[in-house]
Amino acid sequence: MMTIQWYPGHMAKAQKQIKERLKAVDLILEIVDARVPESSINPMIAELGQNKPTLLIMNKADMADTKRTQQWIETFKKRGITAIALDAQHKSKLPQIEKVAQEILADKLAKKRAKGILNPVIRAMCVGVPNVGKSTILNRLVQKNIAVTGNRPGVTKNQQWLKAGQSLELLDTPGVLWPKFEDPAVGNKLALTGAISDAIYHPDDVVVYALDYFKDFYPQQLVKEYHVTPAELEMPAPDLIMALTKRLGFKEDYDRFCMKFITDARKGKLGRFTLDIVPVEAH
Repeated sequence: MMTIQWYPGHMAKAQKQIKERLKAVDLILEIVDARVPESSINPMIAELGQNKPTLLIMNKADMADTKRTQQWIETFKKRGITAIALDAQHKSKLPQIEKVAQEILADKLAKKRAKGILNPVIRAMCVGVPNVGKSTILNRLVQKNIAVTGNRPGVTKNQQWLKAGQSLELLDTPGVLWPKFEDPAVGNKLALTGAISDAIYHPDDVVVYALDYFKDFYPQQLVKEYHVTPAELEMPAPDLIMALTKRLGFKEDYDRFCMKFITDARKGKLGRFTLDIVPVEAH
């Protein structure tokens, strides 16, 4: 299996900017994709963050497996990380971010109030790998289109403090990936959910991984969308790709089927799914 490596110069520059700005920050808001809640955590952020308090925001929860989302929230809690699940397209849960931020920083805010600062401000840095919906969350929180959104990894441009709610000031950062995925499965998961540029991975590698996974965990969703038969569910993934390519009338254009599968997964046509398996101790 090919190891996806992706670390252009602007990522290194963004990392340096994040490190410089962290000194002025009370809280890190790390936005992850609820379909890959662990795989879309950037290990570099913990390293750069020097033990700053973190609130993990599992965005796109409307596209993820509801039961697993809950299990992941519990798992993160056991690891000492506060996580909340939401969907940036529907604003109702966004006020939760400010409320939970105040709970995480309660001691620090109490000390400020004791010094006579009546309405202490929480300065939070928003971080996240590309395409997890970070800019959408920011724009909704500040109720303006300030953060540049784009479907291309790494489009967020300038870093600026934005006022959100009564006590929250947010700093946007570009979507940053880390230099190398130690586990090739992480690369495949991030490719399937759109965090990695489509130009740098082989679609068939990603779809072989995804079909094997769906056969194990979400077979009904393959049956529903592609009319996969019980016999086909037993096939090795490459054979299933060939069978489905023909069924959809793509003749031998396997890449075309692979890109269709990836697009269908991203658009929710394959139903809700979560690619990160909850560790056994969490059940």
